[in-house]
Amino acid sequence: MDILKKLTEEFGLKSWQVENIVQLIDEDNTIPFIARYRKEATGGVDDQQLRELNDRLEYLRNLESRKQLVVNTLTEQGNLTDELAAALAKATTLTEVEDIYRPFKPKRRTRATIAAEKGLGPLADLIFLQELTDLNAAAAEYINAEKGVETEADALAGAGDIIAEKISDDPTCRTVARKLTQDDGTITSFCASKKAAENPEKAAVYEMYFEYTEPIKRIVGHRVLAINRGENEGFLKVTVEAPEGKIIAELNKLFVKPNSGTLSFMEAALADSYKRLTAPAVEREIRTGLTEQAEEGAIRVFAENLRQLLMQPPVKDHIVLAIDPGFRTGCKLAVVDETGKVLETGVVFCTITKDTAPSKKMLKQMIDRHNVSILAIGNGTASRETELVVAELLKESGAAAQYIIVNEAGASVYSASKLGAEEFPEFDVALRSAVSIGRRLQDPLAELVKIDPKSIGVGQYQHDMNQKRLSSTLSGVVEACVNKVGVDLNTASPSLLSYVAGVSPAIAKNILTFREENGKFVSRAQLKKVGKLGPKAFEQCAGFLRIPGAKNPLDNTAVHPESYKVAESYLEISKEPPPVAPAKPAQVMKSLKSLAAIAPQTDEKPQPDYEAIAKRLDVGVPTLRDIVLELEKPGRDPRDELPPVLLRSDVLNMEDLAEGMVLTGTVRNAVDFGVFVDIGVHQDGLVHISQIRERRVNHPLEAVQVGDIVTVKVLGVDLKKKRISLSMRNVK
Repeated sequence: MDILKKLTEEFGLKSWQVENIVQLIDEDNTIPFIARYRKEATGGVDDQQLRELNDRLEYLRNLESRKQLVVNTLTEQGNLTDELAAALAKATTLTEVEDIYRPFKPKRRTRATIAAEKGLGPLADLIFLQELTDLNAAAAEYINAEKGVETEADALAGAGDIIAEKISDDPTCRTVARKLTQDDGTITSFCASKKAAENPEKAAVYEMYFEYTEPIKRIVGHRVLAINRGENEGFLKVTVEAPEGKIIAELNKLFVKPNSGTLSFMEAALADSYKRLTAPAVEREIRTGLTEQAEEGAIRVFAENLRQLLMQPPVKDHIVLAIDPGFRTGCKLAVVDETGKVLETGVVFCTITKDTAPSKKMLKQMIDRHNVSILAIGNGTASRETELVVAELLKESGAAAQYIIVNEAGASVYSASKLGAEEFPEFDVALRSAVSIGRRLQDPLAELVKIDPKSIGVGQYQHDMNQKRLSSTLSGVVEACVNKVGVDLNTASPSLLSYVAGVSPAIAKNILTFREENGKFVSRAQLKKVGKLGPKAFEQCAGFLRIPGAKNPLDNTAVHPESYKVAESYLEISKEPPPVAPAKPAQVMKSLKSLAAIAPQTDEKPQPDYEAIAKRLDVGVPTLRDIVLELEKPGRDPRDELPPVLLRSDVLNMEDLAEGMVLTGTVRNAVDFGVFVDIGVHQDGLVHISQIRERRVNHPLEAVQVGDIVTVKVLGVDLKKKRISLSMRNVK
């Protein structure tokens, strides 16, 4: 297989693009580096497509490796034929390769191998030719009491077992059975009554699947995962109902000769082959395929939700009072300044007593003492009760502050982790959690990278899928977000640094050590003095690390050091009047006093002639455009362009909701069947996929993203089940 040609066709790219991308990957360049700084080589392919191409490249290379291993094995066995070699060469999936290899795999003892040990292989071969006229006479020649073949019936039964396995091992048999099952089969689930009777409350979660049937070709991923979970927990029994008659009829056409003397025997052997050997294997394959497909879909949704969550705009220049709610142990408090430094901690018991005055007094004193402008309340246990106290306090005191409910998923994981203990050894677990809540409001990306992405809670069925694949994908998302935003080299934690392209956890710790021993970095060039950070690592990471206040202002931009001379030359050119004759070569600037002197481009101001300037500076147009953008907005944060978070000063109860009420809320999670929206009543409401837009959408992520501020209408409230139904259709 020509892997490069295959990738070119599948991704719709030019052959030179694929060749360059594969070469860059093979040279150990990271995906963020390739996407950002090698646009001329890739043709501007973004990081997401690069990751998909890299995954596909790995699969195709594994496929070719497996093919070669099978060819070598068949050659050693003396079984490789021109037909098998051609079939392997044409195979495009690992499943096809395994189907071809299956007849030659070493087998455990089966009914067929036992029959072969009794010397019945030649009889099976004779019958399979379907030219015999007298089966009993042929079978009589193979009677051998010493080998356990005492009658003609014994001989024929053994031969039938051999034929059944031979048919089942044939790749065509598997292909036909698999395709017809996928096209016309159904998934059926029903209640496992014994388990359901033991735990009726939990069984009720799967009630819709107690008598459920759906065509395989139409079942969607989230239902596959729900059925799988119900089966794993023992509440459901699941089967694949295949069109057995249709499959056997098609297989008869392939393997049974009509009007032969062995017709009925072959039909019986084929039916046994399908029911006993092929059908169970195909059912496993189809369910595995459905699960893998569902997992990939769920992983994509999880990854997109995570990306949107990580890219939420930071709440800058605010002092935050973070509250980790609790009942028995009280609400843990932490005041963090604009840089995330902890100013004060404390505890209030406002959720287990009717007299909340002392707690309000303490909160008001902390607000006044530190000029707090935002209170961040975790959304865990006692969040609702804490929110009521905070809302009353703000209303009664007239404090110029607002509050927000922060999703604290994973905060407890961080607070109990080794990293949490290293950062705040003097704090107990709950106080660390409060600090994390405050900091994740101030800078979601910097704080959330300290937590396993799987613990952040923006996916569906994440505990039921391939954990290695999930972790790899989510780590890629975090890496992409961190490098898109950039990292302050002098304040970043080791967790954040370790996601920078080219920076391993070991190098991240060495950067921190260097910073502690030598003080703040004043230039990117100092990175070359960090232990284990060699030339390749420097090339990969330098452009993503920022140094505010650096000697060279370019060190606080996304301009890569390899392009500094180009940037300086562009700045020199920008001071020249428009040339009336060919301009003289620009003198490279010796130093940069300020980038702020370069006025940003506006709609009224003509855009630079990138083609001409790029030619003059001997640089690619994509690279030049990126450089100019950075010079216009040095130190820019792409998250600042997103809508701000929704702050509140009052509170609603679920009992206050009424059908038809229109509210503003924040999208907290998007799943296959809809989106969950925080409307300020502690219980997120569900906007079903059918209620997102007037026109149909295939997936909620086509219309909304995690963190979006949306207007919704209340369709219904179920206080008993704590369910809120919302709509975004025709809402004004």
